[in-house]
Amino acid sequence: MKIEGSIALVTGASSGIGEATAERLALAGYRVYGTSRRRAPVGQRSFEMLPLDVTSDESVEAAVREIVRLDGRIDLLVNNAGFSIAPAGAEESSMQQARSIFDTNFFGIVRMTRAVVPHMRRQGGGRIINIGSVLGFLPAPYMALYAATKHAIEGYSESLDHELRTRGIRVSVIEPAYTKTQFDANLLEADAKLDEYREVRAAMGKKLKEVLAAADEPRIVADVVLEAASAARPKLRYTAGRVARRVRLLRRFAPAGLLDSGIRKDLQLDALGVL
Repeated sequence: MKIEGSIALVTGASSGIGEATAERLALAGYRVYGTSRRRAPVGQRSFEMLPLDVTSDESVEAAVREIVRLDGRIDLLVNNAGFSIAPAGAEESSMQQARSIFDTNFFGIVRMTRAVVPHMRRQGGGRIINIGSVLGFLPAPYMALYAATKHAIEGYSESLDHELRTRGIRVSVIEPAYTKTQFDANLLEADAKLDEYREVRAAMGKKLKEVLAAADEPRIVADVVLEAASAARPKLRYTAGRVARRVRLLRRFAPAGLLDSGIRKDLQLDALGVL
């Protein structure tokens, strides 16, 4: 895929993986538009920022329309915007909260795709890269809704790639493990907490902080996004980082029972009295 002068759109680009990805693509030669639901902090950037709320049809359509007005095309869409709920039992989130996380993490991707694909079809080509997670192919006890959105991204992306491939459009999923971003600072608290889960919430919250402290930098993910965007024959799935590669291999080759017991041991689920 030609890079120099190509137009890239990156959602959730005010910080973390999105910001690192937008910067990396701009350095490689893309003209990059980053987006943020909130007003982005003022600072020196090598890309332009646009307001965009992926939960709003009107906001998505307006941002895409503006980019096409300015540049006439969109060659690369990176769907990164998303959030998570702090570790808690699945039953501790209301239906409203469950809908909210799907509306951003999954339906946000659907909205962006529906808005951009018609332009890519008319162009005769393009790339769509969705930021998934290792939690898109692994269970995540006490992060069930977040993991469910990432599982949904995997299935949607694979189906979409089959549909669009003959039109010159390819779809890829990037699967990082935990990454050093503002992920923990932006976690929403479960909105229907139960006393039965108080001890587990504290233990899982502590475990998450330990994992994030040793996590990969966002640039690791950004480099893989560029690899997928510029590959002559892009793959459907790309892991990002050493931990993600190891976990993907375990998921593929380890016996299911061994992987199951390993997850429970690592998270000390049985020690917390969870059956």
